[in-house]
Amino acid sequence: MTRAELIARLAGKFGHLPADEVAAAVRSVIDRLSLSLRNGGRIEIRGFGGFSLRHRQPRVARNPKTGEAVALPATVAIHFKPGRELRERANARAMEKPSRPFMPDT
Repeated sequence: MTRAELIARLAGKFGHLPADEVAAAVRSVIDRLSLSLRNGGRIEIRGFGGFSLRHRQPRVARNPKTGEAVALPATVAIHFKPGRELRERANARAMEKPSRPFMPDT
């Protein structure tokens, strides 16, 4: 789901709110979550999951084409751990429909 889709669904669900106010609210929530992570905080949304930062040490990697060593700097990655309720809902949904193999359009 994209941000635009989220805004459209919320605007449809809460018809008494103008779409621009819904968009401002969604933008505000996302900005606040981003700010919290940027400041090193952790985000936990009960029933959904948690976001935290994982610090990766600098390392030496290899260019797969040439085999040349490349120094990679330390980085920070955002880690998401789904909550129990979200995991259970996703697993229940996966059990309803049998998965089918990937068939590319030809």
